[in-house]
Amino acid sequence: MIFYASDHGSHFRTRNNEYKRSCHEASIRIPLLAGGPGFNGGRVVKNLVSLIDLPPTLLRCAGAPVPPSMRGSELQQLLENGNAPWPDEVFFQISESHVGRGLRTERWKYAVSAPDKNGWLDAGSPVYVEAFLYDLAGDPHESANLVSDPRFEAVRRDLALKLKQMMRAAGETEPEIRPAPQAKAEK
Repeated sequence: MIFYASDHGSHFRTRNNEYKRSCHEASIRIPLLAGGPGFNGGRVVKNLVSLIDLPPTLLRCAGAPVPPSMRGSELQQLLENGNAPWPDEVFFQISESHVGRGLRTERWKYAVSAPDKNGWLDAGSPVYVEAFLYDLAGDPHESANLVSDPRFEAVRRDLALKLKQMMRAAGETEPEIRPAPQAKAEK
């Protein structure tokens, strides 16, 4: 079995003052290549998957049982049955440069940060503030941050609820997520 992946991509300081630690596609959308039994045929799968899916996938490749407590899903399900139930969103965490959490769906990217926390020292926060909202369907290059746009309040509210659920599922305490200051939509 051969799996090729990375823990992050790089935007080369085009999004913030460093090169990789942000919620943007260049940082979080990374290639995953798999080859070997069960992963032959050169197929492209468009579903959202996460690095958390690799441990159960690798255990299944080895013929070992996947413990029920293990998070993630076996990628083989996507190849065996294109209609298999699969999560509609992916959770991500940002550390070191800041303490951040985010959620990516097919259409939306939503991220929060803890402005009073140090990403090198703090693993999480009881309070986050909305930082980014991108409509990936209409803005795939993430050029218009809609997080302060009042027209998207309902979208942000729904995504904040999903993000809190995913944070709890990852073993974190449910935080308070404060809205971004309302202003003209940022570019």
